[in-house]
Amino acid sequence: MNQASPRALQTRQRVLDVAARQFRAHGYAGVSLRAIATEAGMKAGSLYYHFDSKETIVSAVLDIGIERVHAHVAGTVDGLASDVQAPSLLRTAIGAHLAAFHLHGDYTSANVRIFGQVPASVRRANLPARRRYDRWWEDLLARLVDDGALRSDLDIRSSRLLLIGAMNSSLDWFDPKRGDLDALAARYADIVLFGMMPHPVSRR
Repeated sequence: MNQASPRALQTRQRVLDVAARQFRAHGYAGVSLRAIATEAGMKAGSLYYHFDSKETIVSAVLDIGIERVHAHVAGTVDGLASDVQAPSLLRTAIGAHLAAFHLHGDYTSANVRIFGQVPASVRRANLPARRRYDRWWEDLLARLVDDGALRSDLDIRSSRLLLIGAMNSSLDWFDPKRGDLDALAARYADIVLFGMMPHPVSRR
C-alpha cells in the first residue's frame, strides 16, 4: 500500500469506514464482505484489491479504534498545564476516554463491541496496540499513587481493569444525546478518588 494511488487509498479508507460502522451496529458475525462492498459502492470482488479477507478488514478496524482512543486521551492529558494537580489528570483522562468512545466515531465503539467476537488470531494481532494503551493508564495511575492522590498500596493493574471496564461498559447503557457525558466522567472520577464508603475503614 506504500505505492498505492491516492484514489486507491481513498477507496481503502471508505471500505474501513463502512466496515467500522457495520461492525458497530451488527457485530462481527452480522457483517459480510458483500454488505461492506454494497454500502461502499463497489463489487464484492473489488474488496480483494485492498483486503484479502474479512479478518484483515476487522483487524485494521480494531487497530484504528484503539489507536484513536489512545491518541485522543494522551493528547488531551498532554495538553494540560504542567502544574495541574493529579486529580485533574485523572478527571481529564476519564472524560477524554468516554468522549472518544461515545462521540468520536464508529472505530472506537466497534473496538469494544466486537473484540470478543473476532477470531483469536485477530485478537492476538490487536494486543500490542491494546497493551500500549493499558500501559498508558497504568503509568497514569502510578503517577497518582506517587503524588498521593491514590493510596500507596493500590493494585495498579486491577484498578486499570476495573476503571476501563466500567467506562467501556457505558456503551451499553449511556446515550450522550440524552445524558451529560461530563457528569458521567465526574461521577466515575469521584468514585476512584473518594471511594464508596462514607469513611475510611480498616481492611483485613
